[in-house]
Amino acid sequence: MVTSLDGFIAKKDNSVGWFETTSPYEKGEEWQGPGDFMKSVDCYVMGAGTYEHAFELSKEYYWAYGDTPTLVVTHRDLPKVKPHIEFYAGNLHTLVGERLRPRYKNIWVVGGAALANEFLRLGLADELRLAILPILLGEGLPFFDGAGKENNLRLLDVKAYNTGLVELHYEIKKA
Repeated sequence: MVTSLDGFIAKKDNSVGWFETTSPYEKGEEWQGPGDFMKSVDCYVMGAGTYEHAFELSKEYYWAYGDTPTLVVTHRDLPKVKPHIEFYAGNLHTLVGERLRPRYKNIWVVGGAALANEFLRLGLADELRLAILPILLGEGLPFFDGAGKENNLRLLDVKAYNTGLVELHYEIKKA
């Protein structure tokens, strides 16, 4: 999840133009973008709001998730914009246990905050990756809002990039 330093993933108006925020950091690695990580993803899972937002952005730019299978968790009737997109309305344990884990190795819950928090709350997430941008938004849509009980994490990796972006990669310890 991309987040501001104060934990917001979008402004109040749902805008994400601040994703372009940089602050030069001489000791950081060269930022190559999320390309390598995204190539490792076998399946994307997103909520309806993220899907709609990504679809709107794709009109001006491109569909950021390529041809990778994408599952949208929603109870609404939404337009299918790519042939590899599926919709799901039901139990998340069933989704993960019966549909996703048997077919895919690296599943990324790309958004939004409500869906990601539900995966955390239900213990369905194995890892947490945060890309923290050098900006304080002050208000907006918080990432961690309703993630449930206290959860211990094990730091797997941390990287600082020349753009000022810091990437944290945690394993979620299972009880």
